[in-house]
Amino acid sequence: MTDTPALPPNPHADSLQALNQHILDTGFAFVPGWQMRDWLAPEQLTDWPQFSASWDDMPHDTYMADGGRYRRRRHATLSATAHGIQLEPHQPHYQSLDYNPLNGGVARHFAAVPTEVASGNTMQQVLTFCHQLFSQLGQHTDWHIEVHQFRIEPRPQELGKPTPEGIHRDGVDYVLVMMVQRRNVSSGTTTMHDMQLRELDSFTLTSPLDCAIVDDTRCLHGVTPVEVTDPAQPAYRDVLVVTFRKR
Repeated sequence: MTDTPALPPNPHADSLQALNQHILDTGFAFVPGWQMRDWLAPEQLTDWPQFSASWDDMPHDTYMADGGRYRRRRHATLSATAHGIQLEPHQPHYQSLDYNPLNGGVARHFAAVPTEVASGNTMQQVLTFCHQLFSQLGQHTDWHIEVHQFRIEPRPQELGKPTPEGIHRDGVDYVLVMMVQRRNVSSGTTTMHDMQLRELDSFTLTSPLDCAIVDDTRCLHGVTPVEVTDPAQPAYRDVLVVTFRKR
């Protein structure tokens, strides 16, 4: 597991440039929550309580080919140009079997991310950060964006699998995975791999705003199953996943 962030220890003005270079060099980065909070501007995260609470009432993912009942999910589609980001009409999520051999190959219709969450300050700050970073990395400004809210709920008799399809690519250009909250769970370690499936690094998102950023054209990623720590208490792992694909 990574013991120290792969970024400068203090939020200097050139830290985003260092992040950009690190992703260009390695294809991925771990960003600790305190660093993300500085970049997103704490004064702009005014709706964080409402944002994080929106994970509490999500419907189950009914497309789990493994029969699991451990995942809840919502989805939204957006677009971005040099002029900004806008929410698109709600539409299904699709991945080919090449990228998702477990649940791919079908159009999956998930509940929509509530408009007030998608247009809220926290989500907009995260999307703006991604747009700026990925546009610099990809030398591109027009993007198809998808946003996924995931809650993984392990039970004493059932592991929770954040990536039931295993080590994979998402079939996009860039991915950001951001921890929202985790309660009463252990493990959930993110692993990064090269195209030959050799492990490059591993780290665990534990604190709010901890992020994994991935160049999906160069790296594969996975997350180990999470387990309940105290069987008498609720257990869950909530993350926001944002993907950018060039249009």
